[in-house]
Amino acid sequence: MTLKTNQLLRLFRKLFIILLAAVGVQGTCRYSLKDVSIPPEIKTVRVFFIENKARYINPQLSPKLTDKLRQKIINQTRLSQNNNDADYEISGYISDYSVNTSGISQQQVASNNLNVTVHIIFRNRQDEKKNFEADITRNFPFSASKSLTQAEAELNDQMVTNLTDEIFNRIFSNW
Repeated sequence: MTLKTNQLLRLFRKLFIILLAAVGVQGTCRYSLKDVSIPPEIKTVRVFFIENKARYINPQLSPKLTDKLRQKIINQTRLSQNNNDADYEISGYISDYSVNTSGISQQQVASNNLNVTVHIIFRNRQDEKKNFEADITRNFPFSASKSLTQAEAELNDQMVTNLTDEIFNRIFSNW
């Protein structure tokens, strides 16, 4: 091998090592940013029962949504549940649970949307400037050939998961 070839090989090795290090650091940063929006002094959270104040009530939605949100916070943050004076308090209620037509085919209803809105109230007992209230709305399409009861049975898990993710992201990812 010539001197230039050896130099090029060394240069490529160095660039490859630098690239691997950069990717490793970037991957590490992403992982370590998991709790980036939770200050170190915040240690506890309290999730109140999410009530159902909508006109139409799906009796399974409130308890499942509350439980799933509690589980997600405990599993994906370093916060611990506290039922007394928690640093973060999360409460809210389902304000809308309704169906509307979303598609028409050959002059007949072809698809519907199940619309769900959850009003979230977030209280930061360490920094009251961070308190907020927000509406989280999701639409869940279903075939018009299904009854609302059938659609709810099929969509319930998806509704709970999607709404939980949206609420979690709004609180902890500053979305």
